[in-house]
Amino acid sequence: MLGEIRTCVLQHSASLDSASVATLLALVPGERVRRSERPIAHALSPARLTAVDCPLPTRSRSRCTGVGTVSTHAVVTGGRMLQGSASVRVERGEADHRRQWSHYLARPGVLETIGALAEDDVAAGFLAEHTPSAALDLGAIAEQQISDVQFADQLDHRTPLRARRTRLRWAAIATDSPAGRAHPVAEFTIVDDTVRTLHVLAPAESVDDVLGFCENLALHDWALTTLLTLVERGNLGATDLAAFGRLRPAIDHLLHLWMPGAHVAPSMSVLWESLEQRPGFTRQWSATVNRIRDQLALHTLSTLRNRDLVEQTATDR
Repeated sequence: MLGEIRTCVLQHSASLDSASVATLLALVPGERVRRSERPIAHALSPARLTAVDCPLPTRSRSRCTGVGTVSTHAVVTGGRMLQGSASVRVERGEADHRRQWSHYLARPGVLETIGALAEDDVAAGFLAEHTPSAALDLGAIAEQQISDVQFADQLDHRTPLRARRTRLRWAAIATDSPAGRAHPVAEFTIVDDTVRTLHVLAPAESVDDVLGFCENLALHDWALTTLLTLVERGNLGATDLAAFGRLRPAIDHLLHLWMPGAHVAPSMSVLWESLEQRPGFTRQWSATVNRIRDQLALHTLSTLRNRDLVEQTATDR
């Protein structure tokens, strides 16, 4: 399986309630928006299909063509965070030529290859930092999904939280192993300020659960990246009130959304456990949040002390 997830903030001045989110994500007439309220509000739009017929990226530059449909959907978490997610299952085609489109449409979310398929070669090529422009571009498809939501008239297109979008490209390869006797393993890489990659090896019976894990990982990576950026820009060590004003969007819209592992299948919990050890998402998040709270407490105490001194001076006079 291959996928790319773009994560950003919803362009609205306030968090949306569940009913508004359901209306926003009703992108396919007649299809239901999947919603959950616990432990955090989470909504998933109906899947849409995009037909593709293009080369697949390969590390060896060998020729491999994929024909079929890519599945995309939008995700809104906490009424504030928006994701566009595009994914596809790549399978070796039984024919060495293109078939009628009715054949591919009958298998939604599947690309069949024309030519030899080497799973490791395609996964490495897809995760490479630079891929040929003519190759499969799941990022562009995910970006279109985000645009369809962000341009909705329901949104006022004003947001108090400005942050860059992040991109998570992921590839998952199914491994043959006895059921219940193997766990998925993953390699997470920070390519640059906004691009991340994830390479997963998962037992065949749980490979379909990787998508939900990747969306959850992309969401929390975006939240952590955004918080660190706001702290850096906000000059947290400063004592002036303006410094805390610059951090208010993080306090109002980010701090309560940290729930790693929510809406992730139990088969993928081991992956979150490994990421908590290294690079240590929650440790870094908690340290940053505690730093913000400590600075706010110190600023409050300093303000109260200065007020008391002014009142005492006035009384003495």
